[in-house]
Amino acid sequence: MSQKDLAYASNLDRSYIASVENGKRNISIVNIEKISSALGVDLKEFFKTKHFENITTD
Repeated sequence: MSQKDLAYASNLDRSYIASVENGKRNISIVNIEKISSALGVDLKEFFKTKHFENITTD
C-alpha cells in the first residue's frame, strides 16, 4: 500500500504519513487507530510485538 493509499484510507495527510514513517513526527494513539483500521488490523494485533510483552498495568 502506498503512502497516498494509506493516507486516503485512514483520512490522514500523505505528508503526515511520510513524516511519521521517517521518524520526523510522533504519532498519536488516535492516528495509530486510524492507520490500523485502514490496514484491517485490530489494535491488539497492531501492538502484539516483543516490545509490549512484559508490560503490566496496575
